[in-house]
Amino acid sequence: MIDQNKKIEGVLSAIGFERLNDLQKEALEKSFSNKNNLILSQTGSGKTFAFLLPLFLKLDPNVKATQAVILAPSRELAIQIESVFRAMRTNFKVLTCYGGHDIQVEKKSLVEAPAVLIGTPGRICDHITRNTVDLSQVKQFIVDEYDKSLEFGFEEQIKFIYQEFRNLDAITLVSATEHEEFPTYLSFKEAGIINHLSNSIDPDITFWQFPVRNTNKFDRLFDLLCSFQGELSIVFCNFREATESVCAHLSEKGYESVVYHGGMEQDERERALIKFRNGTFHTLICTDLGSRGLDIPEIQHVVHFQFPQNEAAFIHRNGRTARMKSNGSSYLLVNKEDHVPDYLSLTPKEFKLTDTQSAPTVSPWITIYFSGGKKDKINKIDIVGFLSQKGGLGKDDIGLIIVQDFSTHVAVKRKNIQALLEKIKPEKVKGKKLKIEISR
Repeated sequence: MIDQNKKIEGVLSAIGFERLNDLQKEALEKSFSNKNNLILSQTGSGKTFAFLLPLFLKLDPNVKATQAVILAPSRELAIQIESVFRAMRTNFKVLTCYGGHDIQVEKKSLVEAPAVLIGTPGRICDHITRNTVDLSQVKQFIVDEYDKSLEFGFEEQIKFIYQEFRNLDAITLVSATEHEEFPTYLSFKEAGIINHLSNSIDPDITFWQFPVRNTNKFDRLFDLLCSFQGELSIVFCNFREATESVCAHLSEKGYESVVYHGGMEQDERERALIKFRNGTFHTLICTDLGSRGLDIPEIQHVVHFQFPQNEAAFIHRNGRTARMKSNGSSYLLVNKEDHVPDYLSLTPKEFKLTDTQSAPTVSPWITIYFSGGKKDKINKIDIVGFLSQKGGLGKDDIGLIIVQDFSTHVAVKRKNIQALLEKIKPEKVKGKKLKIEISR
């Protein structure tokens, strides 16, 4: 127990937490008293760490095989789980596999089995059929956002993966909705229930209706977004084509935003989220794909350009704002010709623009792309040193740095960007000549 306490203290220190919250305490206790557990909790409650901590404590450093598998319904959530595990500094190898990522790179990484394998169901199934993974020694199986996985139709793939296990000890399902029945193949019996849904504090969201007409909907959206004066916002649409159309109309009027939907290539989606997180763009235009699983904690405004198709989608969209005890606003673009959904029981106040309309706020940040990353032994410290020494940038001129396997994206102050590029393009990073340019 003393050794375990030391491990917990070390992980808390690494990840920057002072103590475990109530959800994490209960999840830790029940992970050792129950074979199976169901964690019920909303996004933003610390649930990822709640299941990763007990997982880590059960890993055996003497075993060279894969000991734990974590499934996530989206690439972004899988990557987010990996980032939390890496932040814990456990010294165990972790690998994340997902569609849109080079499968040959994943195959090479799988030659030395990771202790923890994270992935989307489809890509893990792909590796099983290619015989590039061996799951026979897996002891722990976790499905994050289990409810979303079923909604996305992943049950057959989860079953296919589950059948590969030979020595499974524990199953953990994580969900934002309660379940009465579970598939019989999971052997999910006598599970411990860690239910913190009722403990969730209602988010401090102010709801607004914003009158529009069919003929001026894009113009009214432009005016609304300009009124936010650079505060982060997400605009939700029901279809991919609508997100592209909204972004194009805004761009024509001088308002730059970034699109995010399931029809984009994976690298496009990753770049979009990076440039939204680092402040290059103030507004993300997305489908309901962006309503869950994204780690973007400071969204002030959610705008429903189109009404969502059901109440659950409405709730999850609004859940992107007023996170981590902050407040936020949700806007419904209301057209007299529109049928207001039956699930909309609230009556939002009308949002009125001021007489003096704001112009688009230009972000002070821009994103620079480097054609090297983790696989080139490049880290954040290397990038900061390079930009400081070769580019003459101060610490306030450098923003969020995201280092991926083969690329790095850095937010830098937009001012004098061309002069900066002229300075650094001819230079080498850690002795390597990299392509350096404004991220497309």
